[in-house]
Amino acid sequence: MQSFQTLYNAKKRSSRQKLVLGVQKSIFGGILVISSPPVLHTFWNAKGKEALVTALSLKHNFHLAKNLILFLGDGECMGVSTVTATRILKGQLEGKPGEETVLTMDTFPNLALSKTYNVNMQMPDSAATATAYLCGVKATYGTLGLSATARRGQCSTEKNNEVHSVLHRARAAGKSVGIVTTTRVQHASPGGNYAHTSERNWYSDAAQPADALAGGCKDIAYQLVHNTDINVILGGGRQYMLPNNITDPEYAKQTGDRLDNTNLIDEWLKNKKNAKYVWNKAQLDAVDEDTTEYLMGLFEPKDTRYELERNAETDPSLTEMVEKAIKILSKNPKGFYLFVEDNEAKKALYEALTSERDTMSVVTADHSHVFSFGSSSPRGNPVLGLSTKIGTDKKYFTTALYGNGPGFAIDSNGTRPDININITSATGYTQQSAVPLSSETHGSEDVAIFAKGPMSHLFHGVQEQSYIAHAMAYAACIDPTPSVTWSQAVLCLILILLSFLILKIKSAEGSRVSKFS
Repeated sequence: MQSFQTLYNAKKRSSRQKLVLGVQKSIFGGILVISSPPVLHTFWNAKGKEALVTALSLKHNFHLAKNLILFLGDGECMGVSTVTATRILKGQLEGKPGEETVLTMDTFPNLALSKTYNVNMQMPDSAATATAYLCGVKATYGTLGLSATARRGQCSTEKNNEVHSVLHRARAAGKSVGIVTTTRVQHASPGGNYAHTSERNWYSDAAQPADALAGGCKDIAYQLVHNTDINVILGGGRQYMLPNNITDPEYAKQTGDRLDNTNLIDEWLKNKKNAKYVWNKAQLDAVDEDTTEYLMGLFEPKDTRYELERNAETDPSLTEMVEKAIKILSKNPKGFYLFVEDNEAKKALYEALTSERDTMSVVTADHSHVFSFGSSSPRGNPVLGLSTKIGTDKKYFTTALYGNGPGFAIDSNGTRPDININITSATGYTQQSAVPLSSETHGSEDVAIFAKGPMSHLFHGVQEQSYIAHAMAYAACIDPTPSVTWSQAVLCLILILLSFLILKIKSAEGSRVSKFS
């Protein structure tokens, strides 16, 4: 065994490094002890053999995907560097060094990379990327549910350029469908499931310019209610559904946003059987899944609170919302499609409520951010801690950095301020950045796609982001477009034939794996 302290050079040990050790005490209840990586080659050979046997034992699942679940980690949650940092942090919170930790999505057998650029932009935004991974069509930056012929903010370019999501087409095929998000439900990522708009920020009619209103273009909240028959809608965004003369039920000093004097919550409830609307955790908990066919829950005027700020007594967690959604949607014998935005839903939850035999689960991101994670740091170094080296300006820096953003700081002497572990570990600390901006930008690199379940082997290699929608629709035999009526039968016939052929081949090759066991 090797103590954390021996990872530091005694000559370079400083008060800053002693503070690092103090943080390790506070996090793990004592000095962190790290096991040295095994030096014997036999350990790694055995580990390699184990991984090889697992790889050789993999079998493609050619079953029809009755259910589809898309977990979307919005940029910050799911860039590759962020996934790595998350993996290490998870392990460290469990008292381990962290690097060896396995995330749930790490266990998914199929992996691909997604190219996130927009038709007109190298650095993408959440609206055009949502159009790609939900509708199967690359789009113009800032537009939602429209082909690239549409121009941002130009209402006149919306007509006849609408493209439809897999969620919309799944509903047309008779499946139940749902949206669960920690943002406002009118935000770009969830909005791509149902909206067609040339401006992602037209959350309500109050945000639309006069020419858009005169041109008959509808705001996103209006489209949420009128475009697609969605069974479950859970997230934030109350203010865009209520008129500006109605007080918010939770915050007495806030009102709705709408200028058309329409209560869209009431509109959504109209003509629906077994439908419920809730706005707090107690009401959500009281919903009987067995007797509820439609559920709308809007828990904040805008986005829901971050998990660290959430009041567990009044605000449901993402996991609780996902659980409620799956229980309602899974009653449909034809299956369901569920979109989940964020990255907190637990493995045990959806594995307990669904079966990998008939449920395709896909985890991906719309884009990354300019987040980097590295520098010289020993095994087990705190993810949010400092590098063991210092810059050429003789000052410390964090191992987690941003290429741009509000973390840029220069003191009165024109140099970077001194930092230590007490400063960087404080709640609200802003990570250092190289270029000053009011907020950091999206990244332009590829993001990962993790997949499991029926036909998940379709996710391989490097793909256009728009491929995600096509693969998911194919796995469930959902029509490529709402107007096509014959394609589902053709797709399913192909799947059946492929399944039969591959199973015959696999059975003939099954003995090849045994010699590695």
